[in-house]
Amino acid sequence: MGLWDYEPPEVDASQFSSTDAMPGTKEKLSVLAERVQKGLPLWHPDDRNGMDQPFRPNKPR
Repeated sequence: MGLWDYEPPEVDASQFSSTDAMPGTKEKLSVLAERVQKGLPLWHPDDRNGMDQPFRPNKPR
């Protein structure tokens, strides 16, 4: 059935990249899947949280 309460170890936000992908998009889901595969936290403090946040073109992904 899966491990529903899995939490990866804490990782400093400087150790992995944030994403500007909009929530719910295939791009965002791909980023989240990659993070899980690498044992990283799902969420980065600088991830785009909603449609009202502007895209930051100079920010690394």
